[in-house]
Amino acid sequence: MTDFSIIIPCYNAVDTLQATLNSIQAQTCEDWEVICVDDGSTDATLGLLHAARSRDPRIRVIHNEGKGPSRARNTGAMSFACGDVIAFCDADDIWGPEKLSQLTECFANPDIDAAFGKIAFFQDDPSQASTVSTVPSTPLSIPMLLAENPVCTMSNIAVRRAAFLRSGGFDEEMVHNEDLEWLIRLVGTHAHVVGIDVLQTWYRNSPYGLSANLRAMRQGREDAIRTAGRFGHTPDRRSDAIFLRYLCRRALRLGQGRLLPMRLALQGVMRSPVGFFSTPWRGLATVGGALLVPVLPSRVSQFLFSR
Repeated sequence: MTDFSIIIPCYNAVDTLQATLNSIQAQTCEDWEVICVDDGSTDATLGLLHAARSRDPRIRVIHNEGKGPSRARNTGAMSFACGDVIAFCDADDIWGPEKLSQLTECFANPDIDAAFGKIAFFQDDPSQASTVSTVPSTPLSIPMLLAENPVCTMSNIAVRRAAFLRSGGFDEEMVHNEDLEWLIRLVGTHAHVVGIDVLQTWYRNSPYGLSANLRAMRQGREDAIRTAGRFGHTPDRRSDAIFLRYLCRRALRLGQGRLLPMRLALQGVMRSPVGFFSTPWRGLATVGGALLVPVLPSRVSQFLFSR
């Protein structure tokens, strides 16, 4: 049995997908399969996938026909994956070459159900990434997820297939924060999820991605909060403030108006000053950015607020 099944949802990704596949093929651990689930691409993505499959039999191509990323991930993981561990990767992100080897060491502990590492954020050139996420020193919890999701992106999570099936997979009706809602169910069904304090994934920032829609992200969080309630958890004022800080930083990075960042920052500080400034430098930089957004160059905003 293959150790890792890597699920890649693909939609019109011809400009970035080859770099993603190259990073997987460069892994020092070679016991893997890639399941590329095409979601009805209208560009040259499908041709690229079939060419890659012809060169490397570990790459498989599945057709999803426009049913969305959650269905694509469920289809790949539940119907086609053969590996003991399922890893997810988006079609515009990049893995470090040691990622699967590091995960192999982590999953040697039978008590660990899922793991994630650090992320570097970039726009065009991974070597120019200047912002790197942190991982918590304790196992992932629902209160953590209700504040600022430390996993950050689906490209950064690997989970034992049994734990994924036990969680029920992704809610296929959701397209924003579906990863957060699933992680809450994963942890809520007693999965032991740990962070690995190593940079493993390079995340491509895009103003056109699904996560750029801040209003929909807020609605998606409300859906995730309802799921958390089923496991006995509700967000406190501190968690709400941290989430508002996160939205403010995204609004600044994406250049979404002059008033929206200030409104989000004000809401966050009023909700919980302790929460908003729980990471002092991040809170201060966010408020400063919201005040300076009329004169702050866009590249400076992208650099300061990419996380």
